[in-house]
Amino acid sequence: MRTGEVSSRMTHIVLDDVDEAVLAKLAELARANRLSVEELAQKLLVEAVDMADRRRQRLEIADRIAAMTPKEIVQTDSTILLREDRDR
Repeated sequence: MRTGEVSSRMTHIVLDDVDEAVLAKLAELARANRLSVEELAQKLLVEAVDMADRRRQRLEIADRIAAMTPKEIVQTDSTILLREDRDR
């Protein structure tokens, strides 16, 4: 397998040089949630990947919306409109 490829059979990750304070906080959070450090780390990784995927999806939606805006029409800066509304 080449560097950067992920096997569907991969079941372990080894992290070197993790800050001791981070490990201590991870252990504390694991205890508070009645999980092992490994279980909590796995849960956090899944949440991080899901969050990144949701962010990517939101950016794709924003790009599609932006593509609908006519390019030849100058758009008003939204801060100007907000200030006008606030000053009413």
